[in-house]
Amino acid sequence: MARRGRKPKGKRIEWTPNLAYAIGLLVTDGCLSNDGRHIIFVSSDAEQLRNIMHALNIEVSVGATSSGYTGTRTPRIQFGNVILYSFLLSIGLMPNKTKIIREVQIPPKYFWDFLRGHLDGDGTFYSYWDPRWKSSFMFYTTFVSASEKHITWLRSLISRKIGVEGHVTRDAKGTTIQLKYAKADSLKLLKKVYYQGDVLCLRRKRLKIEKALRIIGEQL
Repeated sequence: MARRGRKPKGKRIEWTPNLAYAIGLLVTDGCLSNDGRHIIFVSSDAEQLRNIMHALNIEVSVGATSSGYTGTRTPRIQFGNVILYSFLLSIGLMPNKTKIIREVQIPPKYFWDFLRGHLDGDGTFYSYWDPRWKSSFMFYTTFVSASEKHITWLRSLISRKIGVEGHVTRDAKGTTIQLKYAKADSLKLLKKVYYQGDVLCLRRKRLKIEKALRIIGEQL
């Protein structure tokens, strides 16, 4: 069983880049229990688990949870923190949020840290050579959610901040919505998300992005 996380000092939660990043992860791969105190985060990536513990300044043991469909066991952390739980409720998270989450109240100063956590959680980046045109290298940055209203909010906010629209698609089963940004818009977006070299992030994803950008002579 996971040990209880260390509570932050005082009764107020102070915004930091790492906290905003952690909230992005919790919006995608985390959940709030119904008991009013426990926070759960699930990931098969060990670095992801380390990152969220670092971002929240906690140290808990890693357990596992089983899928109800396949029985597959996936690593997870669970910790109790009433102050943080209440704070997350106040900014737009809730139990059973997957299909109903809408906007999340992130201070503008920390939005790109939040978005980086969102990308590291359920987002993807992929690149390929387009066979239709000679020497045409393409790449896309994608954010994913089962809540259409959350994706609509995310798209609108990104558009207001940097003037890129992206486009929205659904998966084959219609269960998730993807917000996708193609090459030029993706480049503009990624330079905001990775605004300096030492920001907390999933390293393998950043390296993948950096490798793709080098092909077109760009860098973060």
